[in-house]
Amino acid sequence: MEAMTALLRILNSLPIFWLLLSLPAVALMRGYWVGDIIAMDMLHPTGEFSARFMIVAMIISPLITIFGNRGWTSWLLRRRRSLGVAAFGYAMLHLVFYIIDMEELEPILAEFWAPGIWTGWAAMLLFVPLAITSNDASMRWLKRRWKMLQRLVYGAALLTLAHWLLIHDGMTGALVHFIPLFMLQLLRMIIIYGRKNKNVVKADSPPASVTTE
Repeated sequence: MEAMTALLRILNSLPIFWLLLSLPAVALMRGYWVGDIIAMDMLHPTGEFSARFMIVAMIISPLITIFGNRGWTSWLLRRRRSLGVAAFGYAMLHLVFYIIDMEELEPILAEFWAPGIWTGWAAMLLFVPLAITSNDASMRWLKRRWKMLQRLVYGAALLTLAHWLLIHDGMTGALVHFIPLFMLQLLRMIIIYGRKNKNVVKADSPPASVTTE
């Protein structure tokens, strides 16, 4: 029993969680280092992992709205910041290997305004303030503005989806990743809207009359 408790404690530790998040990057970098993978072939997996971690981080709030505060939703909530930073890290890898693949500044600038390209740059631009402020000090300093800033993730998600759809010929991969996010966010909005309407109805209802005979 003690051994199981110790194992769970290790698995639940943030350093181990960060190690798990980094494993795909380690495997990809090893393949690139030994020459099994070229820079161009690094673009799709790094971008995909970035989108995956972003999506997982974004579905945590809908899951809490739907299922309430449970052990597993609280576990996910405590790791949401790590997932968001990991999404940014893989996006940075994606950008680095894009620059390596393009080799020179001129071709990068030449295709900058192509829809499939500028959407990726714009998503990255929104990712930067999210990553920079993913710490307790920023939360204390920004206070209520911190939550407003974090809403940039919705714009980043839409731009990431557009980038994915425009860069690749098929839509299946992007939709498989993003439709669950869209459905959960929609369900969250419906639940929140229903709760607000319920509270409004309660507030508008006249008090029960008391009659005596």
